Amino acid sequence: MSVKRLFLFCLLILLFSSVTELFPQQDVILRKLSGDADVILTGKVIKQESAWNENKTRIITHTTIKSDEYLKGNVTAGSVVVTHPGGEVDGVGEIYSHMPAFRNDEEVLVFLKKNKTGSDYNIVGGEEGKIVIMNSASGEKITASNVPVNMLKAQIQKFTNQ
Repeated sequence: MSVKRLFLFCLLILLFSSVTELFPQQDVILRKLSGDADVILTGKVIKQESAWNENKTRIITHTTIKSDEYLKGNVTAGSVVVTHPGGEVDGVGEIYSHMPAFRNDEEVLVFLKKNKTGSDYNIVGGEEGKIVIMNSASGEKITASNVPVNMLKAQIQKFTNQ
């Protein structure tokens, strides 16, 4: 075996062993998020409104996401409102660790649970419950960690059908 082939073989072994260690954890996280969520969707952030709560002790943001595709949940609406802590009102900002922040025109895949009032949704799993979707150089939809969105959707569908 030539040195070049041996090097490529060792490189493939190393790469394969590190990838297989990552997938089980990703599967566990996706399985948990998929099971806990009432609704899973892909869509685009179209509006955000922040306001003080009734006691003016916390800032709450209502983020409207125009849905492209529902992966779980019987929702007929073209958009959903996600309520989450944090935001900015009158120059005062609040940030919560382990909670996702949204940007207008951002494309996302989110795991949602109906909130107690039944009108809006909350993110499931904190910052893990929001996945940013981007276009690759080839035009394929991918996540920030370079996972093809179609592959991610297939995994989620597998977990929601179990």
